[in-house]
Amino acid sequence: MKTVKISLNSIDKVKSFVNDITKFDYDFDLVSGRYVIDAKSIMGIFSLDLSKPIDLNIHAEDDVNAILGTLKPYIIE
Repeated sequence: MKTVKISLNSIDKVKSFVNDITKFDYDFDLVSGRYVIDAKSIMGIFSLDLSKPIDLNIHAEDDVNAILGTLKPYIIE
């Protein structure tokens, strides 16, 4: 599992993030405080506080570099 910090601070960013992430057959969790939600759930994402960075847990072994490449616009260092 790999964890990265992402920023989803606009509605368009959330929509494109969900579209990008659903292309992969792995599980993704967003962690904000004590809440953990499925990153493929657009309704779940909107239940989080999107003004702050969110941790994204990527449950993948093989295609991590491909996933990180796709998610580059959302990742914050």
